[in-house]
Amino acid sequence: MKVFLNPGHKVGLDSGAVNPTNGKTEAETVLKIGGLVADYLATAGIDCELLQSNSLAGEDEDRNNPSICRTANESGADIFVSLHCNAANGRAQGTETLVYSEGGSATGLAKAIQKRIVEGLDMVDRGIKARPDLAVLRNTTMPAVLVELAFIDNQDDVILLTENQDDFARAIARGITDYQLMM
Repeated sequence: MKVFLNPGHKVGLDSGAVNPTNGKTEAETVLKIGGLVADYLATAGIDCELLQSNSLAGEDEDRNNPSICRTANESGADIFVSLHCNAANGRAQGTETLVYSEGGSATGLAKAIQKRIVEGLDMVDRGIKARPDLAVLRNTTMPAVLVELAFIDNQDDVILLTENQDDFARAIARGITDYQLMM
């Protein structure tokens, strides 16, 4: 199995959501966690490609910002996993995993990852949600999920995103390997 990992946004170009108190950015957080996920998958013998992209540019492509969907589709990957941090009102908490539509292989992958994060980090379970409006879910040709790890603007969640990055990475990698066993 080959996994295409997409830590959302792009350090230096598109910070994504930012914690208003400590300045922690979504782009830096998910890049770090994504790198750890890739390491765990490699240790498990799973081929992994990681690419962070400028989400604000969408699928507009230049040499500094390759099209994430085109690159993923041409990679030969069996699954696509995009990592993000949520933000809302400072009070919302938890993790949720987004799919293009409910049912099918992507939902199975989403459930496996969601379960491992919720149980492994004792997170609020915000469930699996359909989001057909998201380009990375709509324009990829393999089962694709977007994992909203936690709310970066919530003071409890941001502590987890800061102090438990390895736990998030292990949970995601274990969810992927659980999914692999179900295939």
